[in-house]
Amino acid sequence: MLSRLLSLLFLLLVSAGALQAQDVLTRQSGEELNVKVVEITPTEISYRRTDNPEGPLITVRKIDVFMIRYANGTKEVFGTPGGARQLPALAGAAPYPGPAVPGDDPLPEPVVNLNGPRIGFTVLTGGVVGKAKDEFGLNPFLTQFGWQFETRIFRLASGTAGLVELVPLVGGLEQGKFIPSLNALVGIRGPKGFEFGLGPNLTPASAGIVLAVGTSFKVEDVNFPVNLAVVPGNGGVRFSLLVGFNHRRR
Repeated sequence: MLSRLLSLLFLLLVSAGALQAQDVLTRQSGEELNVKVVEITPTEISYRRTDNPEGPLITVRKIDVFMIRYANGTKEVFGTPGGARQLPALAGAAPYPGPAVPGDDPLPEPVVNLNGPRIGFTVLTGGVVGKAKDEFGLNPFLTQFGWQFETRIFRLASGTAGLVELVPLVGGLEQGKFIPSLNALVGIRGPKGFEFGLGPNLTPASAGIVLAVGTSFKVEDVNFPVNLAVVPGNGGVRFSLLVGFNHRRR
C-alpha cells in the first residue's frame, strides 16, 4: 500500500513539474497557448506545443504576440492587447501619434529587391505579324532583353502588396533589329508571390495596353520571377514570356 502511494505521489510530482516547465504564449487576440519557446528573433517567435512536444516547429510573427510567460515565472511583453501597438519612431522623426494599423506593421521578412534583368521572347499573331514585317522586317518570333524596376507602394498585414513596375525592353536583336518597348504597370502581388498588373505599352509601331501575370520561385536567397504578358491590338495579339532573377537583401 505504501509503495502505491509513493508511486502515485511521484507521478503527481512529475506531472506538476511538467506543467510548471511550460511557457504560456498570449496572442494579441487574447488567446493563450501552452508552448515551449524554441527561438525568438527580431521579427518571429518559434515554439512547439506542449501537448505535442515532438510535433512541428511553429513560427509566428512577433507583432502578433502580446506576451510570453516563461516556465521560470518571468515574462516578456511585446505589445498591448488587441493589436494597439505603437510603432517605433524613425530616426529624426516624431513618434507615430496613434496605434499601428494593418499595413504599418514592420515586415517579418527581409527586404526583397525585385529589380533585376529580364530575358525572354515575344510571339506576334494575326495582323501584328504583317505590320511588323512590312514596317520593320521582323519575323513573328523575337527575343527580348531588358530590366525590371519595381516600387512597392503599400503592403497589407496579410502580405498583399501594391506595386508599380517599369520594364524597358529591347527586341529583335537576333534578327539584327533594335526594337525598344516600354511597359509601365500597376499591380498587386499576393502573399504567396502570385501577381498581376495592367498598364500602357509603348513601341515605335504602336501604343497599347499590357496585361501581365506571374509568380516567383525562390532558391535560398535568390528569386526567379516568371511573367506572361499579353498586348492586344492591330488585329492581333503579342504574347511575351519573360524570366529573370533578383536577390534578398538582409
